[in-house]
Amino acid sequence: MLPSASSVHARWAAHGPGLDTSPMEVVGLLKRIMALRDGVVEPLYEGAPLTAPEVDLLVPLRHLDEPVIARRIAEHRGMSRAGVSKALAKLEKRGFVERTSHPADRRATLVSVTEAGKAAMDALFPRQLEVEARLLEALGEHREEVLQALERLAEAMERGLAAATAAAEHGGAERPTGTGGHPTG
Repeated sequence: MLPSASSVHARWAAHGPGLDTSPMEVVGLLKRIMALRDGVVEPLYEGAPLTAPEVDLLVPLRHLDEPVIARRIAEHRGMSRAGVSKALAKLEKRGFVERTSHPADRRATLVSVTEAGKAAMDALFPRQLEVEARLLEALGEHREEVLQALERLAEAMERGLAAATAAAEHGGAERPTGTGGHPTG
């Protein structure tokens, strides 16, 4: 059996006395929360026409009246352009999105959700929301408090990323990135 998160944190702190292990507390909780969420959401997509990550990619696009530039999807999702392009190619091949060249900039690709993509989203995403709502209902009166804390965390991480990016541009430390091109902090 693996040690508890607090035990892992304590062991790393003991191993590297000068090492700031405090991020492990926040990041560990975030990973635990997402693992709990994924554990109940993933089964909804077994045998479904879309995967949970594909739905997450398409959610912001579902009700748009105009196509969106693929690069904007990458920026919004914190993904690499190559990763988004690969995901969109798979979705396009299965008929869930349409990609066209931008009329004013041939280097840019416009993306829109097809009618088949909308139908699949409309069948799957409400079920996901129901499961997520059940997971979160135990928050009760603390929901707003948690939302405010998460918003503060997101804003702090955005400021940290901006500072790290500025430092890297001026010859300082490199910009922190994690797996999949996601900034780490």
